[in-house]
Amino acid sequence: FGSHCIARPNCVAMAALKALEANLAKDTQANYVMAEYVWIDGFGGLRSKTKVITGVTLPATIESLKARLPVWNFDGSSTGQAPGEDSEVILKPQAVFRDPFRGGSNIMVMADCYTPAGEPIPTNTRAGASALFAKKPEEEPWFGIEQEYTLFKDGTPLGWPRSGARSMGPCVQLGFPGPQGPYYCSAGADVCFGRPISDDHMHACLYAGINISGTNAEVMPGQWEYQVGPCVGIDSGDHMWMSRYIMLRICEAHGVTVSWDPKPIPGDWNGAGCHTNYSTKAMREQDNSYETIMKPMLANMEKKHMEHIAVYGEGNDKRLTGAHETAPIDKFSYGVANRGASVRIPNDTAKHGKGYFEDRRPASNIDPYLVTGKIFQTTVLDLA
Repeated sequence: FGSHCIARPNCVAMAALKALEANLAKDTQANYVMAEYVWIDGFGGLRSKTKVITGVTLPATIESLKARLPVWNFDGSSTGQAPGEDSEVILKPQAVFRDPFRGGSNIMVMADCYTPAGEPIPTNTRAGASALFAKKPEEEPWFGIEQEYTLFKDGTPLGWPRSGARSMGPCVQLGFPGPQGPYYCSAGADVCFGRPISDDHMHACLYAGINISGTNAEVMPGQWEYQVGPCVGIDSGDHMWMSRYIMLRICEAHGVTVSWDPKPIPGDWNGAGCHTNYSTKAMREQDNSYETIMKPMLANMEKKHMEHIAVYGEGNDKRLTGAHETAPIDKFSYGVANRGASVRIPNDTAKHGKGYFEDRRPASNIDPYLVTGKIFQTTVLDLA
């Protein structure tokens, strides 16, 4: 068996990789780290490339490496962010995380994009959000975002039937899985599909230093959710975007595709959202803030409802129908413990008169920089 295996190309490659891993593990002369720069492209996706930083004393801390991170650049004409005749886009490091894929002192860097003259390019939504939060840092806005997503394999959601193949006679298309009901927070091979991916993603985020706080299977089979937060201000967008990058890498390793589409399957199936839980320092700490602070905030959110919808995700009209635990896209509402409202007030917030609320309108494909900045502007800056 051994000699037969060595003659096979994939076995030779695996042996070579194992030898490489052993050599790297024993390397005592390394003086470098790899920094994976990650940025948002012109289509709302994520790109990355690796910068090798030499002359590093290992092991190195994130704080010591931050000072070594250079401003970098890339070809924006290949990412929908610059014309070919003036294609250089500048990458500025903003948030640094441990690299769960390379391990050691290697890092991942959330960067944003600028022109060579130093101006944020149009797709750089981080710069605008950061400027909004900087106006009133004493408000200490907390965000907890619930990222829903759907896993696909060969164009079909995980756990969904494809066809019944027969050696003789036609194949039979089996159609849809059983109705929604048994899949939410489920266990068992007949109802739970994709747990290894969810678990791998959670472990990788924890290693990276992302403030992931939980995960669960969702209502539609093949659909999952993880929660990031609470994060303060701009950190929420940084942690969310890097968590998505890690999910893409985990799915890449599993040979599965992740979809952030808010309505990946039409019909009587739940959509996918990014429910955004929100509070300020005064909301959390001031007695009777539900009446004196939150209700004026909610009144202004109602006035600005369609402005919020405009940045709450593409295709959200297919999700916000008034069914499947959503409010209609053209109407604003709020209610205590009401998952059919635009904004849900938790029972504890109503009971104690202070706390937080949950904006249930954002879709799964939101730009969290835009959404967190818009909520802060409507609830704090516009009312100042």
